[in-house]
Amino acid sequence: MLRQQDVGHRIVVRRIVGIREGRPLFSDALGELVELSETHLTLSTAQGQVRVPVAQVHRAKRVPPTRRPTAAAVVALERAADEAWPAPTRAQLGDWLLRSADGWTGRANSALPIGDPDRPLAAAVDAVERWYAEQGQPPIINTPLPLAAPVGAELDARGWAARPPVLVQTTPLPLRPSPASTPVVPGAATATNEPGAAAGHHVGTVAEQSGTAAAPAGRWSSAVVELSPAPSAEWLAVAAGRKGGLPDAARHVLTAVDQVRFAHVYVDGTLVAVGRGTVTGQGRWLGLSLIEVLPVARRQGLAGRVVHELAAWGVSAGATHAFLQVEQHNTAAVALYQRLGFTTHHTYLTRVAPD
Repeated sequence: MLRQQDVGHRIVVRRIVGIREGRPLFSDALGELVELSETHLTLSTAQGQVRVPVAQVHRAKRVPPTRRPTAAAVVALERAADEAWPAPTRAQLGDWLLRSADGWTGRANSALPIGDPDRPLAAAVDAVERWYAEQGQPPIINTPLPLAAPVGAELDARGWAARPPVLVQTTPLPLRPSPASTPVVPGAATATNEPGAAAGHHVGTVAEQSGTAAAPAGRWSSAVVELSPAPSAEWLAVAAGRKGGLPDAARHVLTAVDQVRFAHVYVDGTLVAVGRGTVTGQGRWLGLSLIEVLPVARRQGLAGRVVHELAAWGVSAGATHAFLQVEQHNTAAVALYQRLGFTTHHTYLTRVAPD
């Protein structure tokens, strides 16, 4: 049977649709699992979304994707993501990247083992451990899968722990049309390649889909998504609250990308939603990160509107595809991004050395 870690992956479901002459009748559905609860599972198929009661499921399992990304494609996307979230302290171990940002976020404080470390694998991991010891930090390695599977096997042998899987999801641009468009403040978003002031972590939570009771819809119908090349003080406060502070290293991570836009949504003068977009990877990739809706404004479609406006800016800046990173168990966020056209490109595990 399926588990939460199967969300975001391609599955096949055989369900019971009736009984004929005392025998069950079956129907099969093939697609990407976007939600799994105790009572239902939802998958995205070529014909649209299918919601299946668990009681009707005869058999369900994960199946291989129709087309696996090449190693070169995974490397290119991982490097674009690294450009979009630049750690202030960096080093190289052959082709491997070593990154430190005073412990602010896992991605900015982890090694990225892609390419040749220019030494045997065991010696490379030893070198990673020494480098992070010099930084006064625990060694962390992000392992894109299946590309870095050999690295993962070495870390398994050393007793390294694994954090929950992260889905790296992509979609062509422009995005699918939004059910309701949102105006952009004139002059706030432009088509120029103006130097910006931010770079982002993976999109870990989208509060839109939480269980918070919906607020009155009238207040939000006129909400405007403003895009700016720099974050406001209120925007930074939201990021600090979400990430547990905002040290100087964090400000570097958020401001050291040339092409960037920060999304602000104000209602009655109060900031209620934020987001961030970067264009990296030789101008191909729009990276989406730090999409957040405050509790008072959740379940009003604001996260989707923020994503659409950042995507429109990305297209104007020349990006042809978008990517984001979301924890696999965050089924609400996965479902939202699936509706916007995102599918899983590859996954990665964050591995942490034992104490």
